[in-house]
Amino acid sequence: MEENKGAEENVDQSKQGMKDEARGLLFSIRKYLTELLDFRHDTDHEATMEAIKADIPFKGATAWILIFAVFVASIGLNANSTAVVIGAMLISPLMGPILGIGSAFAINDIEVFKKSLVSLATMITLSLLASFVFFYFFPLSEDTSELLGRTRPDIRDVLIAFFGGLALMVARTKKGTVASVIFGVAIATALMPPLCTAGFGLAKGFSGDPVGFTYALGAMYLFTINTIFIALATFIVLKLLSFPMHKYANAARRKRYATIATVVGIAVMIPAVYTFLHALEESRVNAQLKTFVKNEVMTIENYQLIDKDYDVDTKVLKLNFFNEVTAVEKNMLESSLINDPRYDRLKEVKISIKGSDTKSFELITTAYKEKREELNESKRLIQELQDKITELEGIISGLNIRIENDALHNNKKAIAFSRISKEAKILYNEIEEIGFSKVLFSKDFINIDTIPTATVKWNLKVSDTIIRVKEGQLRTWLQKEMELDTLFIKREK
Repeated sequence: MEENKGAEENVDQSKQGMKDEARGLLFSIRKYLTELLDFRHDTDHEATMEAIKADIPFKGATAWILIFAVFVASIGLNANSTAVVIGAMLISPLMGPILGIGSAFAINDIEVFKKSLVSLATMITLSLLASFVFFYFFPLSEDTSELLGRTRPDIRDVLIAFFGGLALMVARTKKGTVASVIFGVAIATALMPPLCTAGFGLAKGFSGDPVGFTYALGAMYLFTINTIFIALATFIVLKLLSFPMHKYANAARRKRYATIATVVGIAVMIPAVYTFLHALEESRVNAQLKTFVKNEVMTIENYQLIDKDYDVDTKVLKLNFFNEVTAVEKNMLESSLINDPRYDRLKEVKISIKGSDTKSFELITTAYKEKREELNESKRLIQELQDKITELEGIISGLNIRIENDALHNNKKAIAFSRISKEAKILYNEIEEIGFSKVLFSKDFINIDTIPTATVKWNLKVSDTIIRVKEGQLRTWLQKEMELDTLFIKREK
């Protein structure tokens, strides 16, 4: 009995020891994580607020920097150069007023909020105006990928803006600001390119292309997302670090400003939350669409998908196939959208299928083979005709030689015209055609003379002055070669 009691005490002591060790391990882990992640001791409240307030004013050098950044970004979008666009992000001063708005809500400073709002509105207006002027006079030959990538934001843009804003404010509040983090956030959140894209859209729209206004709205939507979530991240970080609230001498005034800040903050948060949820839902829909196309559409045997497109507004998935799709296959695809739990977010999506005008791939292949055979037969006939032409040219050339030889035999003064024409072409390259004949001619309609006449057609590109000189030279040469006292040159048009 005593032995069993002693064994139980040992077991209890062992359990207690394990519990103590577990508590010690958890305590050590918690202490380590606290030391690893806690950055409150490294925060400089006063220096942080001074740095934020210093970047809010928009005048003098800041205005010119913004204008130059707009033109740099616009040129980068025009040239589709990622490096140039990144450069514009780094030199842009747009981040200052946005941080000012977020910090103003965090510390209840209405004056900082007013200055930040005025500066941001002025920057936006000036950026839109400058980019509009640039793209109006230097329009894009085609819509570049750098530009189109900033006309339709999604959940990734929301997350980048939010987490980028958090990283920026943690770096801002640290003693000895981490400049590399600030530069990285400026690149990641991309405030300047959306504004330039909006300016491009306005220029395109006012030039007569309605799609430009769609680009402008999409780009401004992206800029708004970045602005709101960077300001939200600023607010959260300053609240977590317990930045002191701005003090007002009048208690009633402090309470009134606090109420105003709360109302405005809630008003801003409502569209921010809606934007996040909407972008998240759209991202999930797109993910399920990709899965649906991969698992259901691409696996249909003997069907070749050319392209696909999803219209967000009408919720229609357009599928373009190389061959015709039967009604049975279409019904199966629609049934998968409705009944398969993997596509629970696609129940309202409709499928629009377009097949080719041919019945099958085999028909196209057969038609191709038939046309190829017809083409080969045509080539064979053309070759036979060319051989016949070559044969006839040889016969004609032989007959010409016989005629000229007979003429030489009967008339010692006769000259071989084939030789004359070849030498004439060599001496006078401008000649296109030449002929020779004896023309019967009468001045008094009683006596008849025979006049040797050479008919010449000259290249139309040669000037009339040069032709006159060449005709005189040709006449002299022909008279000598043909042993003629007189020769008339007739120019043929």
